[in-house]
Amino acid sequence: MKTIHQYPLNSDKKPTRLTLREGYRIVRCEYLIAQKQVYLWVEELLSIDLPVLQREFVVVESGAPVPLSYHHIDTALDPFGPQAFHVYEVAQKSAKQQARHPAPPRAVAQGLRLQA
Repeated sequence: MKTIHQYPLNSDKKPTRLTLREGYRIVRCEYLIAQKQVYLWVEELLSIDLPVLQREFVVVESGAPVPLSYHHIDTALDPFGPQAFHVYEVAQKSAKQQARHPAPPRAVAQGLRLQA
């Protein structure tokens, strides 16, 4: 079985982090006048066996610069005004990028010396 969940997105240029099931599919994006906010509708399978993923989405107004690595999802329009809100998925770090910046070992992070 599957379902569609509705998620409000931050409109203050800060990413919204969502926990989604693997295989999710974005089905709609809309600006809701009553809430004065952009919402995202996501179809997800209802299987608890599927891994969950952390994904970030950001709302950008027309004309604002966007990093090349972001992926455009959809655009929501204010039906009573000239505003358009563009929803982008923030690029996930690849394993290669994460390997370039590995997390320090706990002992090093705490400033402790390791004995050989």
